[in-house]
Amino acid sequence: MITITFPDGSSRVYKSGVTGLDIAKSISPRLAAEALCMKVGGQLFDVNKPIDTDAVVTFYKWEDDEGKQTFWHSSSHLMAAALEKLYPGVKFGIGPAVENGFYYDVDLGDKGITEADLAKVENAMLEMAKEKHPFVRQDISKTEAIKNYSDKGDEYKCELLHDLTDGTISFYTNGSFTDLCRGPHIPDTSVIKAIKLTSIAGAYWRGDQNRKMLTRIYGITFPKKSMLDEHLLMLEEAKKRDHRKLGKELELFAFSQRVGQGLPLWLPKGAALRERLENFLKAVQKTHGYQQVMTPHIGQKELWVTSGHFEKYGKDSFQPIATPQEGEEFLLKPMNCPHHCEIYKTKPRSYKDLPVRYAEFGTVYRYEQSGELHGLTRVRGFTQDDAHIFCRPDQLKEEFCKVIDIVLYIFKTLDFKNYTAQISLRDPLDQKKYIGSDENWDKAESAIMEAAQERGLQTVVVKGEAAFYGPKLDFMVKDAIGRKWQLGTIQVDYNLPERFDLEYVGSDDKRYRPVMIHRAPFGSMERFVAVLIEHTGGKFPLWLTPDQVVILPISEKFNDFAKKVCNFLNNSDIRAAVDDRNETIGKKIRENELKRIPYLLVVGEKEEAADLVSVRKQGEGDKGQMSAQDFAAMLTDEINKLTESLT
Repeated sequence: MITITFPDGSSRVYKSGVTGLDIAKSISPRLAAEALCMKVGGQLFDVNKPIDTDAVVTFYKWEDDEGKQTFWHSSSHLMAAALEKLYPGVKFGIGPAVENGFYYDVDLGDKGITEADLAKVENAMLEMAKEKHPFVRQDISKTEAIKNYSDKGDEYKCELLHDLTDGTISFYTNGSFTDLCRGPHIPDTSVIKAIKLTSIAGAYWRGDQNRKMLTRIYGITFPKKSMLDEHLLMLEEAKKRDHRKLGKELELFAFSQRVGQGLPLWLPKGAALRERLENFLKAVQKTHGYQQVMTPHIGQKELWVTSGHFEKYGKDSFQPIATPQEGEEFLLKPMNCPHHCEIYKTKPRSYKDLPVRYAEFGTVYRYEQSGELHGLTRVRGFTQDDAHIFCRPDQLKEEFCKVIDIVLYIFKTLDFKNYTAQISLRDPLDQKKYIGSDENWDKAESAIMEAAQERGLQTVVVKGEAAFYGPKLDFMVKDAIGRKWQLGTIQVDYNLPERFDLEYVGSDDKRYRPVMIHRAPFGSMERFVAVLIEHTGGKFPLWLTPDQVVILPISEKFNDFAKKVCNFLNNSDIRAAVDDRNETIGKKIRENELKRIPYLLVVGEKEEAADLVSVRKQGEGDKGQMSAQDFAAMLTDEINKLTESLT
């Protein structure tokens, strides 16, 4: 007999060899029907796996991230089975689950596939799903696995097998399709009820531009047709909110092939919006004792060797810059932290000096492959709202709490209401990949968990996702249409203070290492602006929006009066402009509303005679007439009320 313990602390006794599915059935028929995978002793498995020792067991359903990932990974196998049926001789690369769905990289040989062909693949998948094929696991030797794929002529799977260790190789079969896979998978294909293959793209094998270009087919599946319908509606709304489309329409940013892929150009309105965000955060940081610093865009290669970034990111970075001096090389900086460590070292530090908090809107550069670039969310040059706190171990928890407060204030200000905090800890089963003492790790992990609890955060604890130098807290935010984004991160680091030999003198005159906190509430200015555009649909908060007011003269006879009103508003710290184009007033109103202008002021003969303006508010229409002075006071009051509600 074995004892199975559940997440709520309760336990039951079962015969050794009981499967997860049998355990689920003993709890409730509904759990058995909805369980997609399970975690046993910290590792994910199929629910039909036998369990022969005492264990902690957690079941995951569609509502859980683990359940969705298993569902979508199994769906990639179902798509591969359909492709093999429709395109005999197709060869397969990899087919993982991704954040929203799955993909499979395939080599169709001389056969082509277009968007128009996806419907027949979907239909084949639905037919196979109805046949209720179980996902059956089989462990085989490396020699046998390589022979099978060699006989089949699939060089991609053979290459993957060569990288694996004998004794760790497993295959899964659903219907007539068998694939190299470590799992886990859903019990059978029948739970897949709705399918949509979304797009086709090219992808170099193993991300190597010197290798063959494969066909990558993306898709998403659901256990209910209604869920797919909701998802498709969300995709339509997402198209309307696409920051690349709105960024162009609102004249915020652009890209130039001559400048280079992934290197955004901030246009005047976008630069002003970004500056307001920076000034907002600088003001918050000033009240929390941060000091602004500035560092170069490059650093000697040795700096990155010392920090460990060259070893970790060197292959994915821009290549070293050689100077006329022999042996001298520089790198575009991929991180700001080594520069800040060197600033800390510019003078001796006492325990009384700590914490030291350095902040910088520092631009960094990382080489992303062209196929991975996406608007502002994935670029090659971006500016982090970076800061590094150097503190004593006894100050760690308090400093961490203060950073959480900053992040939450930003979310409240910008109306991000739905978020969770992911606490990423060490993998207890593989601690060799981390540096630092167990004592320091225990202190750091405890500080993060206690700080999150004290601040009342809704948290998810994930083991094995910590950085190699320390645990971290990532904020996962849902936007207005339910998509999840990672915004804001706080990390605890014992590594860089060691590598850069950072010290402070304690009260006992002995030398100690400070603890380093990395934090970026926005993450990067580029990505944050992209998310903000899509979250708001381009309708920014009044204090942030590039143009708060546009004055619309009915005809050119009233242009001078419009400019007089505009000058008064600008002098009242209200961002205003005049649309004096020779167009009808109706067209001006429509086009400026499409530009998400919060307020439109119409001026004509009656308004000029009475020294008034006719006010229209975005989404609410006509608000009547008032003086420019009263309008300015109304806007100022609206902004002040927002500020007061946040403090």
